[in-house]
Amino acid sequence: MKQSAGMREGDIAQIKVSLLNVELAIWRRLEVPPEITLARLHVALQAAMGWQDYHLHAFRIREIEYGVPNPDYEPMGVPLKDDRRTTLRSLVSVDESFVYEYDFGDGWEHEILVEAVLAPRPRTRYPRVVDGARACPPEDVGGTPGYVAFLDAVADPRHAEHASVLDWAGGSFDPEAFDIDAANRELDIRFR
Repeated sequence: MKQSAGMREGDIAQIKVSLLNVELAIWRRLEVPPEITLARLHVALQAAMGWQDYHLHAFRIREIEYGVPNPDYEPMGVPLKDDRRTTLRSLVSVDESFVYEYDFGDGWEHEILVEAVLAPRPRTRYPRVVDGARACPPEDVGGTPGYVAFLDAVADPRHAEHASVLDWAGGSFDPEAFDIDAANRELDIRFR
């Protein structure tokens, strides 16, 4: 395993998570302990992005896939490495990036870039979201093409599916909205 330059136990890793293959940038910046397992990082990403953890996930780091081992999902016949036994610090260093995929049907890929190593702040809970932009697409919207069609229907009150799409989305959807406090409350719920 790769020894991570500059990330020591007790440090905090600043990561930027960017949803790929969408026109407008949807991203979050998190601070996490480098000792976090990839399984716990998955939980943090779900909370930060606004996903509901309804689907399978995998991390791709240097052409190796990590996730929950599942005999029904083995990319090219190769089983996933167990993400519950692998830490962020053991695999990546500052300025390195890797891919997190959520929902293999919709195929939401996220680039995760390790931006910096920070000293922990006193009386601060980690992981935490420190910045971000735009709402995450709704679950099961149909990947990038479905999200584009969804946004078209939401934006146009004369669109034939406008009312039904809004109803499906819970009554409203603002693609520009990102509530950092709500994301951190969700992190608190999932990590405490």
